[in-house]
Amino acid sequence: MARAPIDQSGPFLRHPLQPHQLLERVTRTEDTIVLHHLGVPRLHPNDWSVSIDGLVRRPRSFTLAELMQRPRVDIIAVHQCCGSPLDPDKPTRRITNVVWTGVRLADLLAECQPERGASFVWSTGADHGNFFDVECEAFVKDLPLDRVPQDVLVAFAMNGAPLRAENGYPARLVVPGFYGTNSVKWLTRITLARERPGGPFTTRYYCDPIRDAAGQPTGDTRPVWSIAPESVIVSPAPDKTLSVGEAVEIWGWAWADGGASEVEVSTDGESSWLRATLEAPSGRAWQRFAASWRPGRRGTYELSSRARTRDGRSQPASGARNALHRVPVIVN
Repeated sequence: MARAPIDQSGPFLRHPLQPHQLLERVTRTEDTIVLHHLGVPRLHPNDWSVSIDGLVRRPRSFTLAELMQRPRVDIIAVHQCCGSPLDPDKPTRRITNVVWTGVRLADLLAECQPERGASFVWSTGADHGNFFDVECEAFVKDLPLDRVPQDVLVAFAMNGAPLRAENGYPARLVVPGFYGTNSVKWLTRITLARERPGGPFTTRYYCDPIRDAAGQPTGDTRPVWSIAPESVIVSPAPDKTLSVGEAVEIWGWAWADGGASEVEVSTDGESSWLRATLEAPSGRAWQRFAASWRPGRRGTYELSSRARTRDGRSQPASGARNALHRVPVIVN
């Protein structure tokens, strides 16, 4: 397929709702994040297809019409931007929870008969251009092949409607539980390989340093794949005025790759913590948490929430993309 024309070339970001605005369990499409690194390709569905090649015995391509004739799968999942690759430790709270519709990538790969030795899935988008003075032939990401059978989709709809151009039309990869950078938009090619790709978005950007026991960088990196445990407080909203002695529900959303197992809430600047009630994980969707609080004195308070996972990971106080979310409130 010839190179697609690009609109809005270069990096572009439209912020989603702020945490206190995330009142709905499913985020409306118009309220979701829009982020592209190289521009928005304009693709006509009749001219589009996605090819599968590399370490497969039967390479082939699928048109949009062929994909849409297959059994459809709906997955409700958290979709989160991991933040700027130029400032990876800064929390951005760019988070949505949406319904994806598509076909399972595992079924498509099975038809192509992966060869022994295939370990990674490379996904290539139609977008191309310049990203902070780095010229990119295409946006290329990867994921482990053994992740694919869980719930990876080639998606062509979001929240029950066809993808918009800015969200990846005609079809995109969706990797539930991984940060959004791995869900390649405007998908045109899937390649099975023994090793990871060597492009800028897998070697220069979206790589976290590995640290030793003393917290010092070892010089090695790990890919930004799985979503770390995180939570945000939806209510009370920042700078909300509350009444002394009256019960307040502190509630919000928590999520992680594999789900959150516990959420705690602090009302005193993290000097003490109260365990919140937490919904059980349901697929890849975020989970509602809530705790009751009755402020006993007037003044300014700082509320915060902290999510944990069953394997012991939790939100750090600072210095990470999933650092604690803090909300100031006033009690009169």
